[in-house]
Amino acid sequence: MHSRMWSLIGIAAGCLAPVLAHPQGSSTSSGQAYPQKAVQFIVPYPAGGAGDIFARTVAQKLSAALGQQVVVVNRPGANGIIGTEQVARSPADGYTILMGNSAPMVLNPSLYPKLPYDPIKDFAPVIQGTLYPYILIVHPSVPVKSVAELVKLARARPGQLQYGSSGNGGANHLAGEMFKRVAKIDVVHVPFKGSAPALADTIAGQISMMFDTIVTSVPQLKAGKVHALAVTGDRRAPQTPDVPTVAEVGYAGYKVTSWQAIFAPAGTPRPVIDRLYQETAKVLKMPDVVERLATQGGNEIVASTPEDFAKLIKEELASYAKVIKDANIRLE
Repeated sequence: MHSRMWSLIGIAAGCLAPVLAHPQGSSTSSGQAYPQKAVQFIVPYPAGGAGDIFARTVAQKLSAALGQQVVVVNRPGANGIIGTEQVARSPADGYTILMGNSAPMVLNPSLYPKLPYDPIKDFAPVIQGTLYPYILIVHPSVPVKSVAELVKLARARPGQLQYGSSGNGGANHLAGEMFKRVAKIDVVHVPFKGSAPALADTIAGQISMMFDTIVTSVPQLKAGKVHALAVTGDRRAPQTPDVPTVAEVGYAGYKVTSWQAIFAPAGTPRPVIDRLYQETAKVLKMPDVVERLATQGGNEIVASTPEDFAKLIKEELASYAKVIKDANIRLE
């Protein structure tokens, strides 16, 4: 009896030891506290864009919170498909996560006949971090000061003005195609491998205009390198209060927004998802993060739960499928 009692005590102590050793950690299915090593944070766009800024801002704080480095890795190309597919095919252990946004997850399924991933089946939503509009900017050489003047110029010069985007199927590509449709103008789409190179060519005057993110446009607006004509949300942006919405200037119902978020591969243990969600939600409330992403960046901080975010993705997949079909938007 005594021998059996000591055996039971030994078993209990063995089970309790990992909990005592890692009181703040989340145990994976293997029983180890997460994380035990560095985490790769894949950004499917080039450095310098809004998604990259979001990822690096969050990653720095997450590294401290998790006690392991969260390393941002840029894997641009094909409107986010390359980096997104990489995460979909990665081990479901929480050590490779994705900076996801609207284009790869809710626009691409309606724009591409075949995708190498399924946004529902291949991913576990962790958290929706932000929501943001785009801002229509033009190079100073384009002789317009308003949307009305831009439309008049485009109609006078059909096919001569160009707008850049983060790539075929990107949310700012959708913004441009919807604007062309409602304004009844002919402007040429020029796709890039991300918003950062598109913005660089807009600043250089290689292309006429683009729908850019506020976080990357505001410094260029202040420097006088581009001019702003309108924002694509349902209300004006605090960072550019004098810039009207597209709807305000005569195109009622026009609205294009996007989001930045974190995903893990499908099948990632729930304790890992919960840990990433909880720590990221805390990060998004930090004053310096709010300053960078919201006050300066023009983003609304959302920090939704995995369940609420999963619901949003399903709703947007359906709604954008209708928008894209109704607008007859096709990839070149």
